[in-house]
Amino acid sequence: MQKLLSARFCLESRLRMALLALLLYAQTAFGFSVAAQQDSTCEANGSVYYVGEWYFLDSDHCTQCECTSEGSACARTECTSLPAACIHVSHYPTDCCPRCEKIGCEYRGVVYDLGQNFQPSECEQCTCDSDGIARCLVADCAPPPCVNPVYEPGKCCPECKEGPNCYVDASRSQVIPAGEPVWVDSCTKCRCHDGQDAGYWEGNRLASCSRLKNCMPEQPSIQQN
Repeated sequence: MQKLLSARFCLESRLRMALLALLLYAQTAFGFSVAAQQDSTCEANGSVYYVGEWYFLDSDHCTQCECTSEGSACARTECTSLPAACIHVSHYPTDCCPRCEKIGCEYRGVVYDLGQNFQPSECEQCTCDSDGIARCLVADCAPPPCVNPVYEPGKCCPECKEGPNCYVDASRSQVIPAGEPVWVDSCTKCRCHDGQDAGYWEGNRLASCSRLKNCMPEQPSIQQN
């Protein structure tokens, strides 16, 4: 009987020791876990981040951080260059970098696609190049051989509906046709330059006139020889 009690006592002692060791191990393990958790977090933006987590700063959407065991490691994002042909840029509050919403060319308030050919006026032929610049060729109209040219809709250069002509004198009150001499009064004969003259119509819009000597003009009349 005594041996049985002794064996039972020994078994209970071993169980108590095993339980105590288990409790000590659990406390030690739990305490280490809490400490590790406290040492392995980062606080930012009013939140807690664990090691390995990435986040952007609320105060600067261009700065991205990683939570490490030594604290937050942050770097600023470098924005890529926008296309040269970008004509519409948007800046969103939650974005770090601007966005290009539209590429093309803007010419006189009108937007054209890249590579598009367009004619903003009768005398211009334009192309929207890949760099976002509209390049235009402008027609070079020769000076019209008349003093009263007419601009027709859809046409670039003016036309002389009445044919070549010029002013009789600087008063510009009388116009005569080019070609043959014209008597502008009974004593004065004038002639316009025409296409056969050297230096034709280079800014000279007045006729060349000759007057008869000792002539008294009668009532104005126009006679053509």
